[in-house]
Amino acid sequence: MAEPKTRRKATAKAKPRPRAKKAVPAIVARPAAPGFVAFVDTWNASQNQSTPSLHGRIAAWLEGSRVEKRDRLVLLAFRSSGKSTLVGLFCAWLFACDPDLRVLVLAATHALARKMVRNVKRIVERHPSCAGLKPVKTEQWAADQFIVARQAELRDPSMVAKGMLGNVTGSRADIVICDDVEVPNNCDTAAKREDLRERLHEIEYVIVPGGLQLYIGTPHAHESIYAEETGDDGEMPVFLEGFARLRIPLLDAQGVSAWPERFDTARIAAIRKRTGPRKFQAQMMLEPLPENGGRLDLDRMVPYEAALVYSEANRIPTLTLDGKRLVSASCWWDPSFGKPTGDRSVVAVVFVDETGGYWLHEITYLAPPKAGAKDTDEAAHYCRQVAEFARRNHVQRLHVEQNGIGAFLPGLLRKAMAEAEIACAVTPVHTRRSKDARILDAFDARLAARALRAHRSVWASPFAVEMREWRPGGGGRDDGLDAVAGCLLSEPVRFGPPEATPKRKDWRPGSAGHAAKTEFEP
Repeated sequence: MAEPKTRRKATAKAKPRPRAKKAVPAIVARPAAPGFVAFVDTWNASQNQSTPSLHGRIAAWLEGSRVEKRDRLVLLAFRSSGKSTLVGLFCAWLFACDPDLRVLVLAATHALARKMVRNVKRIVERHPSCAGLKPVKTEQWAADQFIVARQAELRDPSMVAKGMLGNVTGSRADIVICDDVEVPNNCDTAAKREDLRERLHEIEYVIVPGGLQLYIGTPHAHESIYAEETGDDGEMPVFLEGFARLRIPLLDAQGVSAWPERFDTARIAAIRKRTGPRKFQAQMMLEPLPENGGRLDLDRMVPYEAALVYSEANRIPTLTLDGKRLVSASCWWDPSFGKPTGDRSVVAVVFVDETGGYWLHEITYLAPPKAGAKDTDEAAHYCRQVAEFARRNHVQRLHVEQNGIGAFLPGLLRKAMAEAEIACAVTPVHTRRSKDARILDAFDARLAARALRAHRSVWASPFAVEMREWRPGGGGRDDGLDAVAGCLLSEPVRFGPPEATPKRKDWRPGSAGHAAKTEFEP
């Protein structure tokens, strides 16, 4: 008889052990943030700096706007005034007041927007009022965006940087900072200015109702997005209409500097000389001039009749003009082929003396080959004329504008230089800026300082007529102006040797000379 099968004893199934929950870092309780003015003072003290009255004025305006709940702001201040640094402190202060805020920084380029984000990160890490805001996870502390320690679970980071060409669709922000969204590259034509406005309209779909929009910058065009009036034609409306504004030019109505500790009379004069009155008025006084008002003043160009004098002493060559030693020269060829009624081929040379003066010594409108001449190669004919021009003016380097037809000319010109045994380097140059902008930048500062002299032969050439009749966008002749502008822009601004200062007596021991007695016979 088979033995009965033994029944196994039922055992209770073991329950899985509960996993230990990860400890969620608690939000550090922070004391109430001080006012923004006090916040700025504390930060400057930690950096061993004082707060200039200019920065105190801006900080008080930003704090008052926040208290009064003004949500449309424009801060216009002159270049290098520290406005972007203060707005970075303002963003850090806002996080200290409310860590759940979301800030979007828009700038002309992504690199510029990242610069502000990095600045705010450093302030959050070091400012006493921001203690506990830095997150535990390093992935939340990136270069172009970060998330502070906050209670709310939000899809968007606390602060993120975007360029004007970046995609912001789908983003949400409580605050949008527009930091220098207008720059020369995106506002130098009417089409670019219209495109910039269209892109900035996208902010309305990103910012939450009641959110803060803050524009900071300087105007770069007469029809700027910061303009308070319509354009000259009345077709460009005021873009930031209804925004509260704080406008701080470098000089007030009495000519007093807004930041005298950094921008004293001497430095303001140097900036005005280096940039010219047109740029100074726009970037430092916040008053851009219309382009059609930039007519060149021929009367501010000083004539002279002296000839170049080349000499050598102790095997050292020297070149002088009217008794002044020349230290550099720029030669520019703006080539053109075809009918005489079209653009003309022009070569010009400008010398610079040791005091920073400019000497437009010669400009030549190259003549095409005569009809029926044996030499029918127009390019080679022009190259030989330019080579001879370089020889008689002792030119060491010559720039050839390479746009369009000039692509093959540098090689031909080098060949012509070698055949004529002229030691002159040939440098091809490709220009991207508009001709009108280049001419204004080249002549404006030099004419304002009366630093441009022109030989009598230049006054007798078509150049004087071009200069007198030229207006931006006027469609007149500007071939000679373009060539001379290339010469001027190739030279840095020189201020001459420093003024002699009285020698200070040295009080340190052993600094004076000592006469030793010797027994040697002479």
